[in-house]
Amino acid sequence: MALAGNDKQMKWRKEGLRIKDKIIEILGENNRPPMYIEQLMEILGISPGEKKMLQSILDEMVKDGQIIQTKKKKYALPERLGYIIGRIQGNPRGFGFLIPDDPAQEDVYISAENMNGAMHNDRVIVRLLPNVYGYPSREGEVYKVLERANKTIVGTFEANGKGRHGFVVPDDPKIGMDVFIPSIEGINVKTGYKVVVEIYKWPEQRRNPVGRIIEVLGHKDDAGVDVLSIIRQYKLPEKFPAGVEAAAAEISQTVREEDMVGRKDFRHLRTFTIDGADARDFDDAVSLEIMDNGHFLLGVHIADVSHYVKEGSPIDKEALLRGTSVYLVDRVIPMLPPELSNGICSLNPNEDRLAISVMMEIDEEGKVVDYQIYESVIRSKMRMIYEEVNRVLEDNDQELLPKYAEFLEDLRNMQRLSEILHRRRMRRGSIDFDLNEAKITLDEEGKVVDVRLYTRGVSERMIEEFMLICNETIAQHVFWRNIPFIYRIHEDPDIEKMLEFNEFIHNFGYHLKGIGGQIHPKTLQQLLEKIRGTREEAIINTVMLRSLQKARYSPDNTGHFGLAAEHYCHFTSPIRRYPDLVDHRIIKDMLHNRLDSARIAKLESILPEIAEHCSEREIVADEVEREVDDLKKAEFMLDKIGMEFDGIISGVTSYGIYVELGNTVEGLVHISTMDDDYYVYDEKHYCLIGQRTNKIYRLGDAVRVRVVGVDMASRNIDFVLVE
Repeated sequence: MALAGNDKQMKWRKEGLRIKDKIIEILGENNRPPMYIEQLMEILGISPGEKKMLQSILDEMVKDGQIIQTKKKKYALPERLGYIIGRIQGNPRGFGFLIPDDPAQEDVYISAENMNGAMHNDRVIVRLLPNVYGYPSREGEVYKVLERANKTIVGTFEANGKGRHGFVVPDDPKIGMDVFIPSIEGINVKTGYKVVVEIYKWPEQRRNPVGRIIEVLGHKDDAGVDVLSIIRQYKLPEKFPAGVEAAAAEISQTVREEDMVGRKDFRHLRTFTIDGADARDFDDAVSLEIMDNGHFLLGVHIADVSHYVKEGSPIDKEALLRGTSVYLVDRVIPMLPPELSNGICSLNPNEDRLAISVMMEIDEEGKVVDYQIYESVIRSKMRMIYEEVNRVLEDNDQELLPKYAEFLEDLRNMQRLSEILHRRRMRRGSIDFDLNEAKITLDEEGKVVDVRLYTRGVSERMIEEFMLICNETIAQHVFWRNIPFIYRIHEDPDIEKMLEFNEFIHNFGYHLKGIGGQIHPKTLQQLLEKIRGTREEAIINTVMLRSLQKARYSPDNTGHFGLAAEHYCHFTSPIRRYPDLVDHRIIKDMLHNRLDSARIAKLESILPEIAEHCSEREIVADEVEREVDDLKKAEFMLDKIGMEFDGIISGVTSYGIYVELGNTVEGLVHISTMDDDYYVYDEKHYCLIGQRTNKIYRLGDAVRVRVVGVDMASRNIDFVLVE
């Protein structure tokens, strides 16, 4: 009996993935020529009445770049026809490179003539071009654009044609072409204004893209417009949708009696938060007691965001979309609305708050010998500030001692426990990177008044150790119960990259022991100990970090290389990270015995996509934060042209050397300005060598430079060497 229309569609939706896999398998068979749809139907056993359904699957596969449709309407795998799928990395000069989806494949150079209207970050199909001998080369041409990445572009407007039309010069130089604006009628915009433009006609050979201005941000020199431009460039959502705002407005800003039913009451504990002076969202608080047996009872109390943000609710969907809060120098783009992030979820002092409390009994060796996880209610007794706690613990600051007198014993014991935990972590091989961070200070108008090196004190390290041990304890708790979860993983480094890194540190007289097989994090930790306090420390730290894999979220627990931890997750920041919120829900499901087969099946189906999405959002947040920092550092150097500074060579390239100043500001000494000799780039040893004088400039060398230029558009700072 024939299936009804809806039943048939449901069957095809369920079968879609299997059929796609089968099509790829069929087209991938040896010597298999491109095939018509009818030939595929015959092999797949699909009836003529189901041809329309199969056609929709094939169209979807063509759109995704999984298969190619030839001019004769035949289907084939892209690689069989000399095609490669990937994303375009543009260049200001018009050409680009294809970065293949398959990481095993090499990049492909695409000349400006062969871009065929593709722009930076577009997902495309590229056809490899034959070289002079007729074989495929690593040069190609764009065959088809699968997905446009730049539907909107942020840039600076330049009027012409008596102000009736103009061009928008993109802020992102990789886009490589201006956008033509045929009319600005009714739009209050002038040359020098930052705008958002929507493209409605894509570029063609020797023709720029055409667009319309959809938002005027303000003049490029107006306060805040520079940061706002970057926010728009990365398409970060500044405002919450109306439905989300309405849902947040309905949430009570006080903990009600019914909210506390069944929870462990920890309001009697001396619990407090420690954060930066400008922090507004407090999602972790700590408490510490010394037990009768001499062990530490460490309480890590994390805001119970999941109580207020229900799975599938409008607030939850928006939080997943954002993935993370983004912290910029002059503002925060939060994951959750302020009613939650700064309100009822934030562990504000002297207010009842719902929490998930992890109470850990830790012995004198730093081992967690017992722990309990509770849904709780807490009341933070004080909002402490990192800088002040550091002055109390490190300097015994007499002015601050009265303010912290009630908690002084707790703080001293916490300092002792954090040192024990740190030693235990070091013994197992955990890597502690000491990377240079900048503290950027702005005035009320958003202008930079100071850029200096930010140093972590004892209180920052203390809270870091407590969050690390809590995250490990939670991950281990879930792992041994074989429950679906989102882990924070850091895969083992690529051996080739480690060999290159080993060769690099030879320049400084160091060597990694036992490299060649699988490397242990302790090997890298021992190197970091050797270089601590040396001139080359920051450079080796940076190059080592680039040589390692990037930590990410995953439902598969493969361990955390950098922490030398078998089990690790992110649990301690649910106000600002979505994976933490998901993991809270799973822990609460465990506490309430809600993990039946249906719930487990649902988690197994949704967690991989959530983990991948949140990893991608984290990368975007990092890029935005770095862009804004670079922008403000360039602004800080604008009035310092002609001034001289001491710095360290932080990068060596064929076109010059990068120099980092003591406040983390980095600039380029272009090779054209190094006119005392002809310098040749030695790629193997990361240095420039003068052919006549044999003078060498290598990574880590101390140099003195003069500031000669600052380009705010590109955020580049130009130096020259001072003898």
